[in-house]
Amino acid sequence: MSDVDTPRDFPALRSLIVERAADFPRRLTQVATYALENPDDIAFGTVASIAQAASVQPSTLVRFAQSLGYQGFSELQEVFQSRLRDRVLNYDERIVQLREHTRKSGKAGLVFDGFAGAAEQSLARMRERLDTAQLEEAADMLAGAETIYLIGLRRSFPISSYMAYALGKLGIRYELVDGLGGLGHEQTGFATAKDVAVAISFTPYASETVSLVKRMAERKVPVVAITDSPLSPLASIARVWFEVQEANFEGFRSMAATITLAISLTIATAERRAR
Repeated sequence: MSDVDTPRDFPALRSLIVERAADFPRRLTQVATYALENPDDIAFGTVASIAQAASVQPSTLVRFAQSLGYQGFSELQEVFQSRLRDRVLNYDERIVQLREHTRKSGKAGLVFDGFAGAAEQSLARMRERLDTAQLEEAADMLAGAETIYLIGLRRSFPISSYMAYALGKLGIRYELVDGLGGLGHEQTGFATAKDVAVAISFTPYASETVSLVKRMAERKVPVVAITDSPLSPLASIARVWFEVQEANFEGFRSMAATITLAISLTIATAERRAR
C-alpha cells in the first residue's frame, strides 16, 4: 500500500481494518480486534502496555501497522489519537475532578465513583457512535415480528432478561432463550422468517449464543445484534447490528450503554405496534 492510500483519519482506518481482517494471520487479527474494541487505549498506551493488554509481542504491533501501510506503530497510533483531540481536554478534566472527589471518599465511595465514571463514558461513546437510522430499522423489524427471540447468555443475560420483562409488560410476544439444561436449540427451534432474533454477546463471545444465532440465520430468521466489534461473529450474521463498547473499572465492564440501547429498542418497538 502506498503512503497516499494509507488512512489518515480514524473512520477510514477502521474501515480498512474491517476490510482486511479476514486476511490477517492469527496474531494480527488479535491486534485488530483489540484495537477496534479499545481505541482509547491504543491512542494513549505505550507499545509495551498495549502489547501486554492484547497478549502479543511488541513486534506484532509494528507488523500490524506495517501491514496497513504505515512506517511504524507510532504513525498508526497518531490516527487513533486524532479521533480524541477534540475531546481529550474534557476527559482529562473529568479525571481530575474524579480524583479530587475520591480523595474525600472512603473505599466504597471510590468504587462507586469508578463505576459511575465508567457508565458515563460508556453512554458518551454510545451517543457519539449510534446510527439512528439503524435504530429505526431495528425497531421496524422487531415491531413486525410474530415472536421476538431474545438470546443473551452469561454476562449478557441481564440485558436479555430485562428486555423479556419489558416486552411482557407491553404485551409483545417473546421467547427468552436461557439455554437452561442445554435446551437452547430446542427453545429456538420453532423460529421462522416471520420472527426476529435479538442476539447480545461481547468478547469473549458466548459460544452457545453464536451457535444458536448461526442456526437461526440459516433458517432465514432475521437477526438484530448488540455486540462490541465489527469483527464480532454476530456482526457478519445480523441484518442490523449495534457496536457497544463499554468502559470498565478495575476490569469490570459497565452495562450502562447496553441496557440503555436495549430498553430504547423495546420501547420504540412498542410505540410502532401501537400506531
